[in-house]
Parts: sequence; structure tokens; C-alpha cells
Amino acid sequence: MADLLDPGTARGLDDLLRRMRGGAPGATSGMLALLAALVVMFSLLLPGRFLTLGTAQSMMFQVPELGLLALAMAIPLISGGLNLAIIATANQCALLMAWIMKSSIVAGTGSAEAFAFVVLALLAGLALCATIGFVAGFLIARTGVHPILVTLGLMSLVDGISIYLTRGTVISGFPEAFQLLGNATVAGVPVPFLVLAAVAVAVALTLARTAFGISVYMIGSNLEATRYSGIDVERVLVGVYTLSGVLCFVAACLMMARFNSASAGYAQSYLLITILAAVLGGIDPFGGFGRIGGLMIALVVLQVIASGFNLLGLSQHLTLAIWGLTLIAVMAIKFLLAPLRSRGASPRKPQ
Repeated sequence: MADLLDPGTARGLDDLLRRMRGGAPGATSGMLALLAALVVMFSLLLPGRFLTLGTAQSMMFQVPELGLLALAMAIPLISGGLNLAIIATANQCALLMAWIMKSSIVAGTGSAEAFAFVVLALLAGLALCATIGFVAGFLIARTGVHPILVTLGLMSLVDGISIYLTRGTVISGFPEAFQLLGNATVAGVPVPFLVLAAVAVAVALTLARTAFGISVYMIGSNLEATRYSGIDVERVLVGVYTLSGVLCFVAACLMMARFNSASAGYAQSYLLITILAAVLGGIDPFGGFGRIGGLMIALVVLQVIASGFNLLGLSQHLTLAIWGLTLIAVMAIKFLLAPLRSRGASPRKPQ
């Protein structure tokens, strides 16, 4: 597209897209500095206990579910929206897949039949998540109702159905081969972490290198201008929430495999933490700007805090408080440094 424009306009467009993909100025470098400081602090407080292979492996086992759900939240955030139904979607997906496996795979079922039923369960879960995401995107795009209201309603609907059908009980006991997805390691690296890394790379490339991804950034930056530019805004929004639902499916698979169970009440505390991680990672809560790499670094920062506090024997509730304090501190620092950045920025030369 830039080849069809004059050089000045092309450079301006490239600069805009670069800033949109990059997120808040200094977000990634700031998160890396904070991560380094936390690692040094906990290494000094916990000599011989924090910087160990066991601790690193434990963190890699714990971060994937939150990471995938944060990705499911990040894409709507970049588009200027929000998906409050990600936890409800993942839990209902897990319950559906668990019910299919438990009711179909019984004593005496052959390995080939068991494999077929697992595949059937996965396809059903994927279809459910994609459908919920599609409905959310369709309602947001067609009605113009704010995403908070649409996804809040869907969250209540999906949660209510899940709790009614299961009476709040836990479904557990899945094939051992399926459990390997959440508990196995490859060369010492947990499989769930490898899944998270692969999905994060795929999402980052989709947002940064495809027409769909650029459209998502443009919608988040200015919805009406994007509409007048000829982009099918409704179609992109439906794609945004459908993709968010598909990411919930991947998260549901990992949660089922790691915990060997499914419930409507799992991961409820993760909802606001996914937003916290996205904002910490430089994704603008008003849309249009952000980078998946920054989100991943923010997730590692949060997990380092959680693991360090756990090794220190501190309460998990205090960890949540520190996560919130970290977000407030980062936002305050950005606010204080904003005038310095604006004075230090070199004026653009006229084209």
C-alpha cells in the first residue's frame, strides 16, 4: 500500500503503524528493567533457592494458562474493545470436552476409539469457543453496543448455563495421553510453555504482518476513520472476538490437561489479571497500540513476583495486592516521565 503513496505520506503511514504495533513508549524496556531488578532482589533474598532450574521450571508450568487467557484479552483490547467472557468461555469449553471424554471413554474402550473420542471432544470444544466468540463479535459489530456490556451479558449467560448443567461440580479423570499436554516436558521445558510460546508467536505475526492485524490496530486507533477508509469493520470485529474465543479453547485444553479436571469456577481470579498484564505490557486500554512481546514480558514479571513471594512464605492475597501496586507504580512513572519525553523528542522535519 505504501508503494502507491508519495514518499512523505508513505513514511508517515509506516511511522504510524510502527507506533501502533510498538505500544506505549519505553514499555518493553521498562518491563525488562523491572524484571531484571526483581530477579536480582529475589536472588539476594533467597540465595540458592530462587535462581534454580526447579524454580524456572515451576514458573514455566504456571504461566501458560494465564498467558493464553491474556492473549485472548489482548486482541480485543488492541481493537478498542474488551472480552469479559474469556474465563466463562474457557470453563464451558473444558466442561463440554470433559463430559464427552468421561461419557464416551469407559473401561474396555480401545486406544483407537479413545483417541477418536478425544479428537471429537477437542473439535466440539473448538466449535463452542469459536461460536461464543463469533456471537460476541457479531453483536458488537452489528448493534454498536459497547463490548463491555455485550461480553458481560455473555459471561453471565455462559457461566449460568455451565453452573446449571453441572450444579457446580467438578468433572475429572481424563486419558493419561491427554494429561501429557499439561504435564510433560521436552528437554526440561514444560510442554504448556512451548504451546504458549508457539501461540504467542503466531498471534504476534498475525497482528504485525497481516492485513487483518493492521486493521485491528486501525480500528482501535480510530474506528470511524477506519470505516471510511474502506475496511470492513464489522467483519474484522467478528474476527477479533472469534480469534479470542479460539485462544480460550487452547487455554481450556491446557487447564484440563494440567489439573485433570474441569469446573465452572476455575480461573475466575484471572479475568482482571489478564487486563493488568496487558496494560503492564504496553497495550493501550483504549485500543490501537500494543505489542504481544510486551505482554509476554509483563506475564513473566507477574510470575516472578508470585514465585518469589511464594518462596518467601507470603500470602497469595498479598501477591495480588503487589500486582496491583506494580500496575499503579508503572502508570505513575509513565505519567511523571511523559513531560520529559515530550521535551526530549526531536521535532519532525517538514516533508
